[in-house]
Amino acid sequence: MLSSMHPLPPPAFKGIAVFTPGGDLVYCRDYQKRVQWHLNLCGALQEQLGLPESPHFLVPAFTATVDCWQNSATATTHIAAEAYPFVYHYQGLLNAIFDLGNLEWTRLRFDPDSLDLSVLETYRSRFPQLWESHNLVLDLSESPALAHQPEETVELPHETTGIVLKLFVSGPSAATEKILTTLQQVLEGARRQPYTLQMVDVSKHPEQAEADQVAATPTLVRVAPLPVRRLVGELDNPRAILTLLRDS
Repeated sequence: MLSSMHPLPPPAFKGIAVFTPGGDLVYCRDYQKRVQWHLNLCGALQEQLGLPESPHFLVPAFTATVDCWQNSATATTHIAAEAYPFVYHYQGLLNAIFDLGNLEWTRLRFDPDSLDLSVLETYRSRFPQLWESHNLVLDLSESPALAHQPEETVELPHETTGIVLKLFVSGPSAATEKILTTLQQVLEGARRQPYTLQMVDVSKHPEQAEADQVAATPTLVRVAPLPVRRLVGELDNPRAILTLLRDS
């Protein structure tokens, strides 16, 4: 997490960017911090590139996230900018689209078991457009979807360094997509600090389910902040997710 002070503090905003393996980019900046951007951006790629379905498998490997907020108590501006290894070399472009000057981004680490490159490669035949360059740089900041306000918001503790969540599912499905929609809506409406969401397909990585003591899917595990908390089977319930985020 990076913090910086500016002579003229930038306004508070949350930004997220999704890249393709071919280098196309869809991004969004929201000053209200209130929408499920990962899904919106993947959906935009589906529409722009004529994909057979939304390429959710790009998350989180091909994503970067920035959060800028002001601390009224100390009169300082804080910026947390994080990018996964596949897109870290785009930080110059990311600084340009988010007006961050020469900010040095944090390079996130992969869990070696969370990304199987051979599995990622299997998507190439079904989504060949993603491995081609279309010189696409698409800004969804003014998307009508950004006008949606979640029913409930909650401020999470500022002293934590971020929320780390793992979502365990049994392969891609309409139910998984619905869960992601609900989860992203709650996270974007309920947070004031960075979060990391990792989706684990237990059919491909049963050892991760065993390591995290997950016996059924879907299960959401709050890895950090401690103590570890789990939510099983209620992931279409925003209030249950909020309870998991609040619970200490």
